[in-house]
Amino acid sequence: MRAGIRPRGGPFIPVGEITLRASRSSGPGGQHANVTASRIEAVFEVEGSLTLNESQKARVTRKLGPVVTAVSQDARSQTRNRDLALERLESKLADALAVPRRRRPTKPTRASKTRRLESKRHRSETKRSRRRPGPDD
Repeated sequence: MRAGIRPRGGPFIPVGEITLRASRSSGPGGQHANVTASRIEAVFEVEGSLTLNESQKARVTRKLGPVVTAVSQDARSQTRNRDLALERLESKLADALAVPRRRRPTKPTRASKTRRLESKRHRSETKRSRRRPGPDD
């Protein structure tokens, strides 16, 4: 059992800030699925978080909304589904908290300019050679 999640690029979020709900799993499974609440839904309310700062809250809310949810019903075990749901929530939050790197504007190199102009000259010469000869040729 995990005590919390640590999204890449973010702070440690204790399980106390995450609401875990169990319900019956859908799909096949026979008698076992009809009696066990193995589906886990992990819900994280961004505004109520004490660990995220305001800029992190704004970033997550902008990308995922005010409530982030992750569901798991893959395994038969409730504890395994709990871990899977927390991993999925951690992954979603890590993606939302990631700050994209700023683009550094670059200039074309002298060699690339020369290659471009040379290819334009070559193309122009090719088209000129395809023309019908004029009266002075």
